[in-house]
Amino acid sequence: MANLKNLAKDTAIYGLSSIVARFINYWLVPIQTQKFNAAGGQYGIITNVYAYVSLLIILLTYGMETTFFRFMSKEGEDAKKVYSTTLRMVLLTSAVFTFIITLFLQPIASSMGYADHPEYVWVMFFTVAVDAFTAIPFAYLRYAHRPIKFATLKILNITLNIILNLLYLIVLPALRINLFGIYDEHFTLNVVWVFYINMFCSLATLLMLWKELKGFRFGFDMGTCRRMLSYTWPLLVMGLAGQLNQAASQILFPFFYNGTPDEAKAQLGIYGGCIKIAMIMVMITQAFRYAYEPFVFGKSRDKDNKETYAVAMKYYLIFTLLAFLVVIGYMDVLRYLVGTSYWEGLRVVPIVMAAEIMFGVFFNLSFWYKLTNRTIWGAWFSGIGAVVLIVVDVLLIPRYSYMACAWAGFAAYAVSMVVSYLVGQKYYPIKYPIADMLVYVVVAAVLFGAMTCVNNQLPLWGALIANTLIIFFFLAFIVKRDLPLSELPVIGKYFR
Repeated sequence: MANLKNLAKDTAIYGLSSIVARFINYWLVPIQTQKFNAAGGQYGIITNVYAYVSLLIILLTYGMETTFFRFMSKEGEDAKKVYSTTLRMVLLTSAVFTFIITLFLQPIASSMGYADHPEYVWVMFFTVAVDAFTAIPFAYLRYAHRPIKFATLKILNITLNIILNLLYLIVLPALRINLFGIYDEHFTLNVVWVFYINMFCSLATLLMLWKELKGFRFGFDMGTCRRMLSYTWPLLVMGLAGQLNQAASQILFPFFYNGTPDEAKAQLGIYGGCIKIAMIMVMITQAFRYAYEPFVFGKSRDKDNKETYAVAMKYYLIFTLLAFLVVIGYMDVLRYLVGTSYWEGLRVVPIVMAAEIMFGVFFNLSFWYKLTNRTIWGAWFSGIGAVVLIVVDVLLIPRYSYMACAWAGFAAYAVSMVVSYLVGQKYYPIKYPIADMLVYVVVAAVLFGAMTCVNNQLPLWGALIANTLIIFFFLAFIVKRDLPLSELPVIGKYFR
């Protein structure tokens, strides 16, 4: 019982800290989009560079976090030697990566479209090398059951990033102060300072992990290294395939946009800023994942486990559709999270949110291959989705600009979701309530159409009132159909 309590406490801390960290990080969006006008293309540079970073962090950690946990608890392995070997492996690959980037900086920057600003590439690629190495001490904190330090450092890192962005981009320019010389508006508009701030925060976090870095003293074992590399390479393939679905559009856009490089950066910045509103759905899905993963594996031996998974899928869909309608209903308020020069791109929000809902469904479906030890299917499904996304991007970006990116993500997740469901029904059949779920999808689609008309026809106050009523209608529909108030905890007794 004590172990279960500790597991529940750790899970709550990790989950809450991740959600809090994402929420705090979310406030970089209004700061940066207010500072950088969409037409200038600076936020497009940020969007593009961070897309590369998201892939590189997968490449440079190469599944070693999961591999570390597996080998630390594996019978016959020396835990101290495993930790030290893992630290040295990731440090070496990060150092080699940094050396290669430094040696070939100009051609790499030119191939990415930043021949005139190679500092963008070096600063962020060095930062991602630091973050990749830092991932191992963070994994050790989780292994050692030290969630408080883990959560504190994660939140401190992001909070420091927010404070420095606010200070450098908003406060100091308002006071006409430049810490590096005479104040110059063009100097403060250089996005490289956003990257430098990120690098400073990553290095500060690494320093705060100095106690965990003492694990180096246990030496390096070549046999352990070979066994870990053999185990980890499929995880690398799966991780890269999955991340491509998130980042490929932002990487491909400048190469296929039918316009000048500056126009491409401006358009990509609009897309990158507006999809941050849709990331509200990502936070909901993340919260669900933290609660659902331990639940699924803990429930796997129960006789009614498949029924439980089916019901969980249904309620996940219901509440994400509710969140979708809430965002659309209050879009006239939420749009102030990004600068006004980005508002033309808000039409991508419902598409990207719908794609994220399908990603959540795909995540729910993924447990069939995890529970049956067929994890290679995960790489296949993610890979198929990545191919669909790339094909749609390449074909449609020249004609439809960033709208093609939104629809490419939608198509990729839709295909991955459907294929995973069809294959899963063969190897691990679950009777999902498809008909009931489709009813909610159709009702939500009709209400979305009504909200769109309301937003276009009524003034702000009228649209907010009408959309609130529509949201309450959907809530009433949920209560009437699947969630009687009398069955709710605590308050249920007042509705009997």
